Amino acid sequence: MQPLPQMDGVPGRMRQVRSFVLRGGRLTDGQKRALDELWPVYGVDTGPGVLDLPALFGNRNPVIVEIGFGKGESTWQMAQEQSGQNFLGVEVHLPGVGHLLLRLDEHRLQNVRIACADAVVFLRECLADASLAGVRLYFPDPWPKKRHHKRRIVQAGFADLLARKLASGGVLHMATDWEPYARHMLEVMAASDSFENLSAAGEFCPRPDWRPLTRYETRGQKLGHTVHDLIFRRR
Repeated sequence: MQPLPQMDGVPGRMRQVRSFVLRGGRLTDGQKRALDELWPVYGVDTGPGVLDLPALFGNRNPVIVEIGFGKGESTWQMAQEQSGQNFLGVEVHLPGVGHLLLRLDEHRLQNVRIACADAVVFLRECLADASLAGVRLYFPDPWPKKRHHKRRIVQAGFADLLARKLASGGVLHMATDWEPYARHMLEVMAASDSFENLSAAGEFCPRPDWRPLTRYETRGQKLGHTVHDLIFRRR
């Protein structure tokens, strides 16, 4: 049986500056049961070495990594609607992992696996170069205070890492409702020679059909927040 998820189980040294803060949210009884019973089915062992993705999923379908899936509502919906693709979700918060496990079991989805890890370390240490068809990053922490901008996950080094892990033609899709962060993302990606912006205007894109609306997003729209989608293709 696989061990329960441990965020520090990824090999290699953790980054000095993390883009997240580990919160101690309480697990419901259902989430605890899911971690006990379903993690061995859907969980990813982040031990030493690069993952064999075809072996992990049992097929050679394209693999998309979703970074920081929260409760996983978008994850299971995308997996259900895009059954010809495999989804590898990366999240550090156990309540969210437990919630997604319950949804995967409820909907009998077979094309999702979950890693409980620092996404940057996981990408760097556990995935082969040019192995991904896509990366999705929805509503990451914007770290709005200037002194915290160094914690934002989207930085030049992150763009370089994604350029290595995405296959040629692979798609990076990001979304945020924090406009200063959207502008920051745009600036970082525009500076990379490895990506081309799929926006005709060179800025933001309409929300694609593959990204479901979340309750968080709907609530934000009611408060007047504008959501910006950014879509880049690996050259």
